[in-house]
Amino acid sequence: MRYKYLFFFIVIVSLLGWTKQATAQRTVLSSKPVFSTAEKRDFRKREDSLKRFADSLINAEDPADRLRSDSQFIRSLVRALKVKNSFFIPFDSLQTISRLYAPDSSFRIFTWQYKKDNYLYLQEGAIQMNQPDGSLKLFPLFDVSMFTDRPLDSVRNRKNWIGAIYYRIIEKTFNGQKYYTLLGFDDFSLSSNKKWMEVLTFTPQGEPAFGGPYFSFQEDSVRKPNQYRFNIEYKKEAATRFNYDPELDMVLFDHLVPEGDEPLRKDSYIPDGDFEGFKWKDGYWVHVEKKIFDFKLKDGGFPMEEKMLDENGGANEQKLIEQSEKNVEAGKNAQKKAKAKTPPKKTGDQ
Repeated sequence: MRYKYLFFFIVIVSLLGWTKQATAQRTVLSSKPVFSTAEKRDFRKREDSLKRFADSLINAEDPADRLRSDSQFIRSLVRALKVKNSFFIPFDSLQTISRLYAPDSSFRIFTWQYKKDNYLYLQEGAIQMNQPDGSLKLFPLFDVSMFTDRPLDSVRNRKNWIGAIYYRIIEKTFNGQKYYTLLGFDDFSLSSNKKWMEVLTFTPQGEPAFGGPYFSFQEDSVRKPNQYRFNIEYKKEAATRFNYDPELDMVLFDHLVPEGDEPLRKDSYIPDGDFEGFKWKDGYWVHVEKKIFDFKLKDGGFPMEEKMLDENGGANEQKLIEQSEKNVEAGKNAQKKAKAKTPPKKTGDQ
């Protein structure tokens, strides 16, 4: 049941407050062409089939059934997307599949997760471009993260993608070039999760390119080379924030520390109440290592899964998100109170 509820994380994040993302999707759908009754009926029929396959892909107990459902889902999705103007069909009933529109409506990206066995999760996806004539231009994405031990140091294409279930797209521009930053979730192992930050661009030929030396640590106290993408790995039961904060105009994430004396064990890392982040500057995401908010969780605690379980014992990602947002708001409030208590600096001779 655990992995079933992880998919709800995607749905909840898509629905719960990413204002710019939601605005982009509303803009796309508000400008959609008018479909006939017969076309609407056809789309509903196709979507019903996709929904059944998507549900079985996640919930089927037999691995062979999950594999068949995955294959059927992909074939059915491609057939549905081949229908003219399918870009404007939101596929809202596919609640276990992430569907994100770019803020400028130039493309949308589907991502989902396939559980091969109890130890291996594969991410899958596709990018659908917004074609003026309503035709299909689709880029399938192939996850090769299980075949590489150096995922942070290379530009990758759609055939050697580092997979993730994306829940946010941030659009930035520098020197006339658009950069789409993707934030995603990876159910990495039995004991740990990962969250990814990935920059997507498009080549002059229109092909998607993932990654680049966009993550700068030159302002850190200890400098290190630029990374091509960024991730955090943390204990499965820990609730972590990793998202874009419009108020701060930066990607904000929990500062993680190991629970015990084994810093190499990433599955022991938990939030300590501090935050770090990335700020967009001159075409780079510049790491901000200082403690953005000067507060700690009481008694050294952190949001525990036992507080965040649904009635079936699965991870309730909505509560994880809510708790993370509360942590950030607490930090902002603490920061405001600290400023209010600080006496004004003296000026001139007194």
